[in-house]
Amino acid sequence: MDGDERRVTITDVDIPFWRLVAIFIKFTLAAIPAYFVVLLIIMLIAAMFSTLFGGMGWMMRDTWRM
Repeated sequence: MDGDERRVTITDVDIPFWRLVAIFIKFTLAAIPAYFVVLLIIMLIAAMFSTLFGGMGWMMRDTWRM
């Protein structure tokens, strides 16, 4: 395939306005569930760190009162 390479340059894309609006609406609607999935993952990571390191302040409270 070394000799069969062909380079293509796209110079113009003709998409009707309302078709483009429909594509943007579909992307927006698809992003909403993805946002909640990412939010859930971040919340789980934050809960994990809170569980691991959240009680350290309470453990050290007696040594702070000198």
